[in-house]
Amino acid sequence: MDDHSDDHGKAHNRHVYHCPLRWGDMDALGHVNNGRYVDYLQDARVDFLFRTAKELGADDLETGLLVARHEVHYRAPLVFRPEPVRIELWISEIRAASFMVDYEILDVEPRRTYVEARTRLVPFDFAANRLRRITPVERAALSKLEGA
Repeated sequence: MDDHSDDHGKAHNRHVYHCPLRWGDMDALGHVNNGRYVDYLQDARVDFLFRTAKELGADDLETGLLVARHEVHYRAPLVFRPEPVRIELWISEIRAASFMVDYEILDVEPRRTYVEARTRLVPFDFAANRLRRITPVERAALSKLEGA
C-alpha cells in the first residue's frame, strides 16, 4: 500500500507498505524470526518498485536489480498479531551505478520501531550479463523518494 501521509512527521517522502504477519514467521519464543524481516523488507521494496517506479516510467527497476548488501538493526521484538506492521522505505543515496534503500518497520501509535535496515541495490543488464548505470529516468524516479 502506498501512503505518503504524514502520520508521524516523517512519512511525506516515504513509500509505506502494510505487511501482514504470518503465523509461520514466528520463532519458538513467539517473536518474528530475525530472518523473516529481510522477507518483509523485500515485500515492501517490491511493492515500491512494481508500483511507484513503474508509475514514474522507470520500468527497468522492476526486474533489473541485484541486492549487493543488507544491513539490519533489530530494535525490539515483534510478536504475532492480526494487524499488519507498517514498513516505511525511502532512498537515502543515489550513485552512478547503485542506490541505497533505507527502511523502518514500526508501529505509529504508540511509536515503536522494530527494525531499521538498509539495502544497497545495483542495476543489472541480464541480457548483457553485466552491471549497468542508473538511467536519467530511473534517477528521476528514485529522487522522488530521496532523503526522507
